[in-house]
Amino acid sequence: MTNNKLFVSNLSYKTTETELANLFAQSGNVLKTHIATDRETGKQRGFGFIEMSTQQEAESAIQQLHGHNLLGREISVVVSQPKPKSFDY
Repeated sequence: MTNNKLFVSNLSYKTTETELANLFAQSGNVLKTHIATDRETGKQRGFGFIEMSTQQEAESAIQQLHGHNLLGREISVVVSQPKPKSFDY
């Protein structure tokens, strides 16, 4: 793993950024929390990102929280991959 940013999927649409930050704080210091929303409707899209302060804390969060039940949903926690660059035509 080369970074400390995590991708969290299968979130309940009722999950708040505060709830997500509090959950991940069990594994270390949370720097940023973001739950993705639809640009047009503002509704949650079911995934988000967590940035931990160190790579070791991020690895710990993956081990502890991947498969964790949060608000009735089994969340997936993996290392966040860079957004693919768009093609210029």
